[in-house]
Amino acid sequence: MKRRDFLVTSGAAVAGSMLVGPFHTAGSPFPAPKRKLALVGTGSRGNGFWGRNIVRQYGDLVEFVGLCDINPGRVEYAKKFIGANCPTFTNFDDMMAGVKPDLLIVTTVDATHDEFIIKGLESGCDVLTEKPMTTDEVKCQAILDAERRTGKKVIVGFNYRYGTQFTRIKELLAEKRVGEIVSVDFHWYLNTYHGADYFRRWHGHRDKSGTLLLHKATHHFDLLNWWLNSDPVEVHAIGSLDHYGKNNSFRGPNCRSCGYQEKCKFYWDITKNKEYMELYVNNEKYDGYIRDNCLWRESIDIFDKMALQIKYANNVHVSYSLTTYSPYEGLTIGFNGRNGRIDSWEGLPWRRQEMANQAELHAREMSQEKEESTNYDEIYVSDNFGKTELVKVPQVRAGHGGGDVRLQDKIFRNPGMTDPLKHAAGTRDGAMSLLIGVAARKSIDEGRPVKIEELTDIKPHPSRG
Repeated sequence: MKRRDFLVTSGAAVAGSMLVGPFHTAGSPFPAPKRKLALVGTGSRGNGFWGRNIVRQYGDLVEFVGLCDINPGRVEYAKKFIGANCPTFTNFDDMMAGVKPDLLIVTTVDATHDEFIIKGLESGCDVLTEKPMTTDEVKCQAILDAERRTGKKVIVGFNYRYGTQFTRIKELLAEKRVGEIVSVDFHWYLNTYHGADYFRRWHGHRDKSGTLLLHKATHHFDLLNWWLNSDPVEVHAIGSLDHYGKNNSFRGPNCRSCGYQEKCKFYWDITKNKEYMELYVNNEKYDGYIRDNCLWRESIDIFDKMALQIKYANNVHVSYSLTTYSPYEGLTIGFNGRNGRIDSWEGLPWRRQEMANQAELHAREMSQEKEESTNYDEIYVSDNFGKTELVKVPQVRAGHGGGDVRLQDKIFRNPGMTDPLKHAAGTRDGAMSLLIGVAARKSIDEGRPVKIEELTDIKPHPSRG
């Protein structure tokens, strides 16, 4: 089998099987030993979602045997916060040699994911990484090579796939409810709290995050790849930094010590967040990382508005945009099919009132029935020459639309569960999502369309099978 074809076929085949740990033995009369986990990168995401949550929800199946961070204060705080009874390390190689985990969890700065993923694979363990898998095409290729060379596997934590609303959309597309999809309109809005926060942190620097086309938008690109069941072939993008960074007339060293607190609408008081004070502020002395940095600092070099045209191997055309300073948080998406259109949204303030009004109307019409809950997400399915159907999905807002717990259940509780919609994501999924971001960044920098085949040796396929 040629190397390019191996990467195409193996990535999809192992995405589910790679999750089955060596201790999940059916029919054994003896309790299975716990799977040994190690975590590198003890920021808030690592500590909460991949740390304390795992201890509390899956402690009967797994245990942390090591925690690592370059900041000794942060990693000691993490041990207490997570509730782990294990050694801590500031040297990654020492941890891997000393504790020999079965699974390494990588939640470091995005640009360093490749280093720890590859070292983890070469040490003989599987790896679970936060998205994006990495931040450029060279590092991506190195991860693909290491996975093939070692025979160990990488899981990419794409939790959005598992959300209830997004899963229902996937089902409608798989059923070809509006026929063959020809184009997609997808727009994501980050509000002035969430969006702004990326520019306070390390994410505001390209050499660490790869820009939000990698750190944030790979979530969305992965959804597109999964929904369309195809691979991107070409990206043409525009983007700029027009709001944050050097675009403001004043700036300070950080929010805590800024002289413009009364004047700046984006002032954020970190001292009111006990966890962040203990995790970040109290440990600045070790590595100098400032969690409440000024979002007007001139060193910011990422985009704060982005728009893409993406062409897929199955000839679907996608229009995508990401806004980082919207008055509300949400999304709109529309799938144009040959026989109709599927529309859905999240977080649009004017839709909330319509949802309530529709529920009240239904309650009046069905006055002998129990009042229907207004907590649902909406998907409209419109036929070209027929009816419009409203599909209601029970709303789950916590944990990325309910995706977090479903993702972790698949990894830790029931790795052998059936996966008919192919929720589980491996390196090929991770690569194809991040390569859209890399291609978009290159397109903006160079002012030209960029083909995915330019970047790695993965050959895009019209259908993922």
